[in-house]
Amino acid sequence: MTPSSTSHPVPRDVDVVVVGGGPAGLGAATALARSLRSVVVVDAGEPRNAPAAGAHNVLGQEGRPPREIVAAGRREAEGYGVVLVDGTAVDARRADGRFEVDLADGTTLRSRRLVLATGLVDELPDVPGLREHWGHRVLHCPYCHGYEVRGLRVGVLATSPAALHQVLLFRQLSQDVTLFRHTADDLDDAAWEQLAALDVQVVEGEVREVVGSDDGLTVVLDGTRRSVDALVVAPRFRSRPELYTALGGTMSEQPFGALIPTEPGGRTAVDGVWAAGNASNLMAMVSVSSGEGVGVGAQVNADLAIEDAERAVRERRAVSR
Repeated sequence: MTPSSTSHPVPRDVDVVVVGGGPAGLGAATALARSLRSVVVVDAGEPRNAPAAGAHNVLGQEGRPPREIVAAGRREAEGYGVVLVDGTAVDARRADGRFEVDLADGTTLRSRRLVLATGLVDELPDVPGLREHWGHRVLHCPYCHGYEVRGLRVGVLATSPAALHQVLLFRQLSQDVTLFRHTADDLDDAAWEQLAALDVQVVEGEVREVVGSDDGLTVVLDGTRRSVDALVVAPRFRSRPELYTALGGTMSEQPFGALIPTEPGGRTAVDGVWAAGNASNLMAMVSVSSGEGVGVGAQVNADLAIEDAERAVRERRAVSR
């Protein structure tokens, strides 16, 4: 089966295959294509921020729906000759000095270098109702969506000590903040003093369910209910590991999740493989991911340029013998 793409025929052997068609992947692909590298981007069409109505802190694109930003980025990348493949990469390996990337439809792509911009998965606390409202009324990042709930009733669902940090940041945006202790350990004296000084309400007990309505969210506990306009949670962030581990890489476990470890510039421990965006930076927002992608594209191009020069020297020597 031939993979689908938006325009150009799909070459099977290129300079770089980029897995992931979000801001990081498109940033890398565009930078590479502007240096006249042949690039294929494999996009599974599963952006992390798809539920969000708008992306924020993106210079020149404030509040624009994430899918519109990506669509514009796809058009720009194609304008430089990047080939976009709508599909899922399921395996990767080294063979004959190249990377081979298998797609779910049976296609295999080959490349000299590989960029993993596969993003991450938000693993939410195990509370019914959270997933249904994720990205709208259930939030986690004050910089992504905090301004949109300024002055409203904000709840924070505590599952770890990080909940206090979220309370402090959202308290900057609203005077009506409630901390639901849920499954988190008890707070120390300094934390209790901060909550009291900031007039943050604290609700004990485990949250059983979150129910949405036109008026907001109802947080259901044993024997009581509380109404909020938005509920802040702390997901566990998990970068997609399949391709990296298939190539022999080892994921790095962090306090908030697992990621692909990289050196500055995006190079991984697997020779010839780079990572960008949420695949290697759990906290990267849209603009950061895009910038990291451009930086990785530049690093990969430089690496290829060195290899090209070394090959030219070998060929010149062979001819002169």
